[in-house]
Amino acid sequence: MNFDRLQPYNDLPPLPPGVELETKAVLKQAIAANRMLANLRGLARQIPNQRLLINSIVLQEARLSSEIENIVTTDDELYRAIADADGKADVHTKEVLRYREALYHGFTSMKDRPLSVNLFVEIVGLIKKIDLDIRAVPGTLLKNELGEVIYTPPVGDSVIREELSNLEKFIHAEDDLDPLVKMAVMHYQFEAIHPFPDGNGRTGRILNLLYLVSAGLLDIPVLFLSRYIIANRQAYYTGLRAVTEEQNWEDWILFMLRAVESTARETFDQVTRILALMETVRARVQQLAPGIYSRDLIELIFREPYTKIQFVVDLGLAKRQTASTYLQALASMDVLREYKIGREKYYINDALLDELAR
Repeated sequence: MNFDRLQPYNDLPPLPPGVELETKAVLKQAIAANRMLANLRGLARQIPNQRLLINSIVLQEARLSSEIENIVTTDDELYRAIADADGKADVHTKEVLRYREALYHGFTSMKDRPLSVNLFVEIVGLIKKIDLDIRAVPGTLLKNELGEVIYTPPVGDSVIREELSNLEKFIHAEDDLDPLVKMAVMHYQFEAIHPFPDGNGRTGRILNLLYLVSAGLLDIPVLFLSRYIIANRQAYYTGLRAVTEEQNWEDWILFMLRAVESTARETFDQVTRILALMETVRARVQQLAPGIYSRDLIELIFREPYTKIQFVVDLGLAKRQTASTYLQALASMDVLREYKIGREKYYINDALLDELAR
């Protein structure tokens, strides 16, 4: 195979690859990754309201995945933007929030339909907040930090659509491949096709999580894969290029399996700590202020680090004056911290904020 990084890779081999994917090393690593993922899935199932994880931990995945594309925002800007929902956040913060919206859209959509090219298009459209379709104009080049071209993806509407159709069939093919191995293969192929004018990286990382849900390895798309990619950015891009230039699938698959194992372990530990924090707060409020205690109130202040009086009202827990009393009582117990900006008052769960920022 002759690969020229300066020429469109219209000869991108279709899936499945014509090499052995499940080598001895891959199978050994797949066992470890599947075990950690099963532990995380089991722990998440213990949470009565799994929306807690989607609203807090998934937002961190959104921030980190966007950071890979040099879209950077702070935790404070992010959580305040969620609390306000007034559209006044900066451009980068809005884009990170759209990533979470796109992930949640994909997750809920899969209840009625499978992963498909149409869903890919919807996801990238939500990320970029514009109508995007398959690239129709040539000229897309991937460059390194020195400005050197390292890869030219396929060009031509019919070529790209044929590659995407092959990818969709591979995703849903009934075969004996370990689902995590399959995820690694599909992630490479999506990034190699690079079907959209923009937003391919974030869309590809969302598809990883959605595939884990569709394969039954997770019930909700909660996994910090982007954190591992940031920490091992060079190895990530080296692995992608090695498949393209050398058909070195083993090293790439091993990288992705280690990413799953590592991030599943980290997410498991973080969820464990958040649950412990919730239990500590629950016991403290029940002891010191039993009159305001409810499970719904505790879950609310752990759904996101920033809470407002209106959140309590919207949940139907109390009318505005009583809701204010509830949150002030939690602040007096140092469960929350009252924070005022202009005329807006927030109640911040610093313990949760610190945990999410770890």
